[in-house]
Amino acid sequence: MSTERERLDEIGKIKREPDTAALAVAAASASTVPADNHIPRRLGHGGALNTLTPCAACKLLRRRCAQECPFAPYFSPHEPHKFAAVHKVFGASNVSKMLLEVVEGERADTASSLVYEANLRLRDPVYGCMGAISILQQQVNALEAELEAVRAEILKHRYRQATGNRLMDDVRATASFVLAPASAPMHVNDVVSVVEAGQEVTATGGASGVYIAEAEQPSSTNNYSSLNPSEHPAYFG
Repeated sequence: MSTERERLDEIGKIKREPDTAALAVAAASASTVPADNHIPRRLGHGGALNTLTPCAACKLLRRRCAQECPFAPYFSPHEPHKFAAVHKVFGASNVSKMLLEVVEGERADTASSLVYEANLRLRDPVYGCMGAISILQQQVNALEAELEAVRAEILKHRYRQATGNRLMDDVRATASFVLAPASAPMHVNDVVSVVEAGQEVTATGGASGVYIAEAEQPSSTNNYSSLNPSEHPAYFG
């Protein structure tokens, strides 16, 4: 009786203990499973592993986001409005084709360009990007005109400065010519000698005039005593 009870107690103890061997086999089998059978994992926003949140495109299209999804690296699930605008203007298939046509290093810029164009097209359905380009071109033309006006003012000021410098040089040259010292100064003795020479010339001229006048003046008294009557025949008989 006691032996039967001991046997039943041992059987119950064995059932209550964990099957360590089975657990060891399960762990070994799990470690030998190939990596290809794992659930696909993808980097989400900020570089963290993302196995639950699909990208903005797959979320909008209500489909499963696969590991090779072309939209996942460029359309974050935290910014769904970007893909919504692109999808509304271009369509998901066209966006996928345009992304796959360019090299991988330029796909991020391509996605940003598509988002920008889509937003402008939604804002201005008539002109789209052309409206923004036209506004920028008008600004460029206005800035070029302003630049030309500034250059003209600079040339004008330079011309005025050069003309002013030239006039100053001419004024200085004229002033130096006017204020230049005269030829050898005349002394007082020279002035006296010149005055005396002029007086002598005047006196000489007066004397000669007197001599000429005296020579031309006839004699008031005639000396008839010197006449010889015998030399002249008598006219009266």
